[in-house]
Amino acid sequence: MPTVNIPRDQFRNEIGRPDMTIEEISALSFEFGVEFEGETSQAEKDAKMANKDQADAVEADEVLWEFDVAANRYDLLCHEGLVLNFRVFLEQQSVPDYRLVQPPSGELQQMTVMPETALIRPFVVCAVLRGLKFDEAKYKSFIDLQDKLHMNLCRKRTLVAIGTHDLATLKGPFTYEALPPEEIKFKPLKQTQEFVAKDLMQHYKSDLKLSQFLHIIEDSLVFPVLYDSNRTVLSLPPIINGAHSAISLNTQDVFIECTGTDLNKCQIVLNTMVAMFSVYASEQYAIEPVNVIDSAGKTTLYPKLDRRIVEVDMSYINARIGVTFEAQQAAELLTKMCLTGKALSKERISVEVPPTRSDILHPCDVMEDVAIAYGFNNIPEVVPPTVTVAAPQPINALSDLVRADLAMAGFTEVLTWILGSRKDNFTSIKRPQDEAKAALISNAKTCDFECVRTSLLPGLLKTMGANKEAPIPVKIFEVSDVVELDPTADTGARNIRRVAALFCGATSGFEVIHGLMDRMMEVLGVPMGDQGYTLDGSWNEDGAFFPGRAALISWKGKAVGRLGVVHPEVLQKFGIVNPASVMEFDLDPFMFV
Repeated sequence: MPTVNIPRDQFRNEIGRPDMTIEEISALSFEFGVEFEGETSQAEKDAKMANKDQADAVEADEVLWEFDVAANRYDLLCHEGLVLNFRVFLEQQSVPDYRLVQPPSGELQQMTVMPETALIRPFVVCAVLRGLKFDEAKYKSFIDLQDKLHMNLCRKRTLVAIGTHDLATLKGPFTYEALPPEEIKFKPLKQTQEFVAKDLMQHYKSDLKLSQFLHIIEDSLVFPVLYDSNRTVLSLPPIINGAHSAISLNTQDVFIECTGTDLNKCQIVLNTMVAMFSVYASEQYAIEPVNVIDSAGKTTLYPKLDRRIVEVDMSYINARIGVTFEAQQAAELLTKMCLTGKALSKERISVEVPPTRSDILHPCDVMEDVAIAYGFNNIPEVVPPTVTVAAPQPINALSDLVRADLAMAGFTEVLTWILGSRKDNFTSIKRPQDEAKAALISNAKTCDFECVRTSLLPGLLKTMGANKEAPIPVKIFEVSDVVELDPTADTGARNIRRVAALFCGATSGFEVIHGLMDRMMEVLGVPMGDQGYTLDGSWNEDGAFFPGRAALISWKGKAVGRLGVVHPEVLQKFGIVNPASVMEFDLDPFMFV
């Protein structure tokens, strides 16, 4: 969950409670639906980041109150938004009226999108905030909100990138273009010299913050770039702004542009930015729009501050909260959550959703806000109208019984990662890499977690490899899920409960594994033979096993598992020095034997 830090004394003064205690703010936060984490200070935060003793923190440093907010509440990601919502919740002010206004000159700024941008980042939306008066705290909050949005909604700038500029240093109209990197030359933010965009990619390779965004455009034939009418570069999204238009404490008029690959998210980001900081505009909550002419020649005015209308039946709200509300009462409660409710009849309400509440997508979101405004602690506790008896799922109950018998057989349970590398899941155990079988992670952060496992075998082998100095024989097992792609399933994949065991000692211990498998079938009530399970010793299609030392486990003519002596090359891949045997079979088919 994102964390927002607000100076304690400033927060208490802004909500009109200068003597508020930690207990009171904790209770208020719970009522509102955010989590109060406690007091901290910038010195303490810096000490933690530097791994220093907190005793070194400066005692006179300003005390901060730390809040955890829901990731989908973008209007709470900054000081301004959190204070505003608390004030409305406490009925100290009304819901803000965000509105579009004409510029002093009477002529709107204009942004023209060139067709080439469709090759990389096709969308841009813009707005202007006039008459801002920054100080250190406001400026820091302005930058901090951009960073939080970039990491959250913008998905590390892949979907949306925000650029903020001092309008006084620029001259419209503006253009959004896509050019070969060698044709783009400008002085980036916090740099003293000009760079060609192609060289800039190499320059930022060593930058801890910006290097994580280079992959978004560095391999593209064209780079996105924004110019003013003097061909001054505003920014090279999503990497860096230009130094020429950098905002400072003296900036009054701010030009905000959001470029991206998702137009809807661009609009949400822009609405959030202008709404949160229009409170500091010379005309409070007033935003100056910008005409954006897309590559097809269509002109659209941004930002779009239209209020959406959502209608909800009171029967839906009352049934899910467990309290009988009148329509007018529910409408009044919603006002505390920055929503404007109106009773259409006794059975139905209309809710006006402001541009800051993009999280309202369904009647259940409205119902949730009614419950929060009413107070969860005020909802009466009642005995459920139906008689229910808790019981484990059948597959979990069976798994527990199997675990107990495996443990009584002298095997120790291990629990391994359900995510692993493609190398371990396929190559290291000499199995073909079947992309149509494994669920892959699209944005894996490390090669150790690239796909969801399709077998328990790699986990047991990695465990053995990490404990090769343990006294032999080593006997371990795991009863857990694997995942395989299945186009017939609702989610496109299905979980399969598996049982796997490994024996590693001075000898392969194949007879131990074979005996353990027989014991498991006995426990499951599965006889051996045509009406039960069979072993096919002629099967030799799995490279993980030594040829001629493996068998396919079948039940009623269907393959459910395999067992055998692990191939020496597989053992070597996992650093195991002693021979080993394993078994692995599906548990699901035996659930209702």
